[in-house]
Amino acid sequence: MNSISNGVSPVVTRFAPSPTGLLHAGNYRTAVFAYLFAKHSGGKFIVRIEDTDVARSKPEYAANIPEILKWLQLPADQMYRQSEHRPRHRELLEKLIADNTAYVSKETPQAPGDREEVIRFRNPGGAVAFTDVIRGEITTDVSDLGDFIIARSLDEPVFHFAVVVDDADEGVTHVIRGGDHISNTARQMLIQRALGLPLPLYAHLPLIMDSNHKKLGKRNGAKPLTEYRDMGILPEALLNYLAFLGWNPGDDREYLSKDELISAFDLSRVQKGSAVFDEVKLLSVNQYWMRKLSDEDFLTHLDARRDVRRPDIVGKTVSLLKERAHTFGEARELLAGEFSCLFTEPNLDRLQLLAKELKERPGVAKTALESLLKPLKALGNDVSAGEVKEAVMPLADAEEGKGKGGRGAVLWPLRYALSGAERSPDPFTLISILGPEESISRIQRAIAILGE
Repeated sequence: MNSISNGVSPVVTRFAPSPTGLLHAGNYRTAVFAYLFAKHSGGKFIVRIEDTDVARSKPEYAANIPEILKWLQLPADQMYRQSEHRPRHRELLEKLIADNTAYVSKETPQAPGDREEVIRFRNPGGAVAFTDVIRGEITTDVSDLGDFIIARSLDEPVFHFAVVVDDADEGVTHVIRGGDHISNTARQMLIQRALGLPLPLYAHLPLIMDSNHKKLGKRNGAKPLTEYRDMGILPEALLNYLAFLGWNPGDDREYLSKDELISAFDLSRVQKGSAVFDEVKLLSVNQYWMRKLSDEDFLTHLDARRDVRRPDIVGKTVSLLKERAHTFGEARELLAGEFSCLFTEPNLDRLQLLAKELKERPGVAKTALESLLKPLKALGNDVSAGEVKEAVMPLADAEEGKGKGGRGAVLWPLRYALSGAERSPDPFTLISILGPEESISRIQRAIAILGE
């Protein structure tokens, strides 16, 4: 059991996003920590979509939240919309007004659309203190807050009031949220006390900063998680990376599965200082998890076999793609670009075949390609890049001793004959993927062009 559960059983955490836009890594890091803590403690993880801001909430954003949580493999034990609780909010607003703890205030509208009446909480003043699970003792003098607004009408509670009621009704024991909510806590505790509600434990997470050390957010160009999903980031990788934004397991492990994260997670190891979202590091973590996939699972994620003329060839590229690509998006780009020569016979340019040929040694490119046919014909169909290299390099090494041009006199025309491109995998890899028969056919075609 987590040492920070403070004997509270069962632990109940919540993730309470507002559907006013597509959510980014900073939002979902909160969900990750709340989920991991709940599951480590044997408790419940609740998702509450806070849609009471009718003007800004959009159904498409609300629908995206469970979609991304499902993709991240963070299933909620319970999910609901805050608007479903309007009758309960109204009931407790009426109670506060009846108790003279809140009152209807006549307002002078400051802008078009402002309400002439709002409901304000009667602030008793003084100091409000609580012990934050992560940050320790925090005290706020609430006298300066004045009588703050808790609703625009009986049917329109504001954030501070609605979250207090919902957290209590759902039995939330630990409110795990971003550090920018610390200033909200004192107001919410005043409301809790006035309603006689239990006080949850609060854990305010370190802020996440971008590469310019500004708070990660939509205004600073933070990408929604849908974009990372569409790039070909694995959910295992993103979950792993987000968990390490402000937390570590206390050892030298960097790569943890979901089950390992649940087992290791402890709020006592969450740092107070801000964390930096580093996309380069995320890509590195993703490449690790891509490489952990079996070849068949890799191809399933890649979903590229249906898009090429030679789907059988795609399976032979997996080890190369695992070495080069950091996302499945990059892998698809490699297949469509640098690796496209594997699926279609290249158009060859005679001048490019001769690009490394020196005036002092005319005809060396054609001679080199002709000399390669015999050793390649001796290779079996299922041949490794290493075996191809053993067959080809003696001929290339022999050129090294003949003066200018060296190994390039053999390796360049060979690679270009196979790929038709200045940039491609090395010729040994190309032959191992294409197979000797297809490779020999391409080399013979290049020889014919050079003989014209």
